[in-house]
Amino acid sequence: KPVTPSQHMVHMEQRNIMSFYDIIEKYKDFDFEAYFDNVTDEDIRRTLNKDKLSYLDFLNLLSGRAQDHLEAMAQKARRLTIQYFGRTIGLYIPMYLANYCSNECIYCGFNKTNKILRRKLTPEAVEAEALEIAKTEMKHVLLLTGEAKEVTPPDYLENCIKIMKKHFSSISIEIFPMDEDEYRSLKQAGVDGLTIYQEVYDEEVYRKVHLSGQKADYRYRLDTPERGAKAGFRMINLGTLFGLGEKKKEAFFSGMHAMYLEDKYIDTEISLSLPRINEAEGGFKPYHPINDIDYVQFMLAYRLFLPRVGITISTREKAEFRDKLIHLGATKFSAGSSTEVGGYSQGTDTSIPQFEISDNRDVAETVKSIKENGYQPIFKDWEML
Repeated sequence: KPVTPSQHMVHMEQRNIMSFYDIIEKYKDFDFEAYFDNVTDEDIRRTLNKDKLSYLDFLNLLSGRAQDHLEAMAQKARRLTIQYFGRTIGLYIPMYLANYCSNECIYCGFNKTNKILRRKLTPEAVEAEALEIAKTEMKHVLLLTGEAKEVTPPDYLENCIKIMKKHFSSISIEIFPMDEDEYRSLKQAGVDGLTIYQEVYDEEVYRKVHLSGQKADYRYRLDTPERGAKAGFRMINLGTLFGLGEKKKEAFFSGMHAMYLEDKYIDTEISLSLPRINEAEGGFKPYHPINDIDYVQFMLAYRLFLPRVGITISTREKAEFRDKLIHLGATKFSAGSSTEVGGYSQGTDTSIPQFEISDNRDVAETVKSIKENGYQPIFKDWEML
């Protein structure tokens, strides 16, 4: 088999590593394709018989050969998920504050070059959205913006958070990357979770799809989850956007990033998402599309490699597909989602969505489906003091 980084090299004391980029650097000359081509059925069986998996085991589970063992992977993933999380699915709902953006990301509907209606919610509109969402009994909300700090500066965000705190027990953010001290200020205001996707770990592809704006800074974005953990957020959610980089490598680095954070910040809950490119303004076609089998394989590999890590599935995925994932390792669902600014209180067609959702069920329908699958929907597992 091809030469690989040593176990000692990869699993050195994480707290002595300054950045996850240091780990990525160790794989610069690693021949992923050759490794995957040499994985055998016996390698997969040996991996599945282990209680604690190494990074090589993780690679085995991401290989093409592992697709012949999905049933065994699924059975073990189901057992581990029930062991660590019970038969529960946590629920959250996204809410867009603004769609202004200073970045030129060729795959995103908010791309600054797209001629779309740009909107930013006033405090009164934030309150109206909050009241409408609260009718669904949802208690966990994810606040999103485009990446335009000059339009949605920290003081605007803090004001929005104060409004949302009156209605929700947990507030997470998915906004532009910030410095550690700025995250500390938002935590003080009431934010307890951070979602941030690297989008693509392949640095060459990253430069190709992020043409301008702050997001073009690969290293600053890569270190964002760690700044959030240092700032004290209780929950960090990360992942790659499948469709940009080579799929197996992207799944590998996403999982390794989660492991790095989980090992280094033991008081922080780490979770992984598996977003894949959906239709957006501009009609971007993915470079490396993944099908449902790939998606399930990667999710199962995440669960077996990282049993304690949460797995979040958004409404990018179709309803019937999401229902199947309930039994395969998923721990959190978005529900009743709108990706438009003002989409809950002002209806659809208020602005161009960032991407098209595939599961259009409302909260009640999603809850009904979770219960019918033998799981308990969790509206609230955190209370702000």
